Amino acid sequence: MQILERETKKTMLCVIIALMPALIMAVYNFGARAFILTLVCVAASVLFEFLFEKITKRENTVSDLSAIVTGLLLAYNLPPTFPYWMAIIGCFVAIVIVKQLFGGIGQNFANPAITARIVLLVSFSTDMAVWAKPQERFLSAADAVTGATPLTQFAEGSTDSLPSNMEMFIGTIGGSLGEISAAALLIGAVILLVTRVISPAIPVAYIGTVFVFTWALGLDPVFHILAGGVMLGAIFMATDPTTSPKTTVGKIIFGIGCGLLTVVIRVYGTYPEGVSFAILLMNILTPHIDSLTMRKPKAEKGGAN
Repeated sequence: MQILERETKKTMLCVIIALMPALIMAVYNFGARAFILTLVCVAASVLFEFLFEKITKRENTVSDLSAIVTGLLLAYNLPPTFPYWMAIIGCFVAIVIVKQLFGGIGQNFANPAITARIVLLVSFSTDMAVWAKPQERFLSAADAVTGATPLTQFAEGSTDSLPSNMEMFIGTIGGSLGEISAAALLIGAVILLVTRVISPAIPVAYIGTVFVFTWALGLDPVFHILAGGVMLGAIFMATDPTTSPKTTVGKIIFGIGCGLLTVVIRVYGTYPEGVSFAILLMNILTPHIDSLTMRKPKAEKGGAN
């Protein structure tokens, strides 16, 4: 048990380090409020995990750092203007409902941060769709100057005022805290790949599918990779070992499914973004993908006695 806990802690620490470049860009773009919102999500996630395990008399797992990762990922999926109390509700959904009520780390059927984001999107759709303009560096949500994200502009047909691909790559655009800078996310991806926390199968299949599918539809594939949450989702959330397939073939199928669903929702759906819904739907299909792709042991000749 202690060995498993040490390995989990080591993995989570690598993920936290890999997420730091994106946090730096969020603070640079939106100011201290981005850091405070992230801190609120992390603190609430850790507190909910500690209290739940204390009340239910379970072994305390706060030290494995997984609650910190969940808090970071949830914050990265929120706009910088998002009210703190609503973010705390999201943390409760992620930690208590999605993670702990299903048995804790390794037992949840879906990514906690992704599920919480969808709950917040459905429950507080107006606040989830208010975006601060980049580099306003505000302290209060009331002080923020709001504008549209690249995906919102695309959905509304305002393609003339879209930011350049280079602006989206660097991160001087509006959006959720952790999705704005592809460059920062790629630095994180390198860290995770070098430390072997993730394999490249899901991110490559996911991003590659988005590229091919959008290109086939006559759209700008680079724009659709850099805009919104594709990079964040493909690198940090679709790769969750608990909710993604175990085999390499399964991971590729999973990544392709995420990519296809993301583009379908973006292009044909009501919401301008489809990453969260795509990953959640594929999380639900993960047990079936595993059953189809995992090798079954061959029966011995002569059958069982």
